[in-house]
Amino acid sequence: MSASQTSSSDVPADVPTLLVKIFGKDRPGITAGLFDTLAAYSVDVVDIEQVVTRGRMVLCALVTEPPPGLEGDLRSTVHSWAESMKMQAEIISGLGDNRPRGLGRSLVTVLGHPLTAEATAAIAARITKTGGNIDRIFRLAKYPVTAVEFAVSGVETEPLRTALVTDAARLGIDVAVVAAGLYRRAQRLVVMDVDSTLIQDEVIELFAAHAGCEDKVAEVTAAAMRGELDFEQSLHARVALLEGLDASVVDKVRSEVRLTPGARTLIRTLKRLGYQVGVVSGGFTQVTDDLKERLGLDFAHANTLEIVDGRLTGKVTGEIVDRAGKARLLRRFAAEAGVPLSQTVAIGDGANDLDMLNAAGLGVAFNAKPVVREAAHAAVNFPFLDTVLYLLGVTREEVEAADTLDID
Repeated sequence: MSASQTSSSDVPADVPTLLVKIFGKDRPGITAGLFDTLAAYSVDVVDIEQVVTRGRMVLCALVTEPPPGLEGDLRSTVHSWAESMKMQAEIISGLGDNRPRGLGRSLVTVLGHPLTAEATAAIAARITKTGGNIDRIFRLAKYPVTAVEFAVSGVETEPLRTALVTDAARLGIDVAVVAAGLYRRAQRLVVMDVDSTLIQDEVIELFAAHAGCEDKVAEVTAAAMRGELDFEQSLHARVALLEGLDASVVDKVRSEVRLTPGARTLIRTLKRLGYQVGVVSGGFTQVTDDLKERLGLDFAHANTLEIVDGRLTGKVTGEIVDRAGKARLLRRFAAEAGVPLSQTVAIGDGANDLDMLNAAGLGVAFNAKPVVREAAHAAVNFPFLDTVLYLLGVTREEVEAADTLDID
């Protein structure tokens, strides 16, 4: 489905207007032909909206009433023209412009695979129950997921988001709610977690495999998950198990890293749109620096494995990147990029990302644990990282266009 809409003037509520609707098989020249027909009657255009679905067009034009005595002739001429084009016409008399939109405007993005009628009905009903009105619906993508955007007015963003996120989990769909406005297309900063977000792997486990201590690393990780160790304690305990490992293993681990499906597409499209992109990781700079170079990232920060005389010492150096550290780095990157924090997007999957997700203007939980999904502004539960683009209002057609352009 495609849609376009414009409004050219303010019309007093008591001024007679005509709503001219044309519907039928889409073909070139319909819009021009309708307005050529209307031009003969000296009417002014108040509003236009056009929708095309599976080759069927609905074209609506709200125009001022023609001079006295000409309305009947206008109606007859429009119907005759429509019939000549094998279209149908309907003309409705009224007063003034469209009903003003309510205060509080939001954009609701719904992702489904598939997007069922039941889920769509539930989302629309919930919007109504919160006091919102759906002003427009637009399909952003049809694959790899169906992504649909609702423009909603009449209710503030936060209560609408709270209501819809609860329904989303029950319906098996993903929903993101953001405030509408020009910022949607403004330059933004996107910062991602690395392990199990930008890449499919946990880097410490890749190193552990070469050191033959996978089971011991897993035991420490499990202890941290049980709350017996905080992140910094677990980091030091796991890295200590790598002591003595030859530094040549770094290149092997880099070659083993697997990008998440859609990662390259996400970054390429964001860069084409003028966004800045960075990563923060509780992993290691030995991997993130390589990713920064390979993917053309603007920012990257992680922990650093200490290497002395060609071997890992089992220690890390420098600032520890933990849960609080990720949020701190998001703010640092935003300041360096000259982007307000409200214009940042953070993407992550674990509890270690929560502070960063909450600090960002839009925090996206990517295939995350329930506690992270519940705390984030939006969630994506599909295995394709580029679906995050739809939450930013980027259409599939724009993604494909970015694929054909040189962004060096």
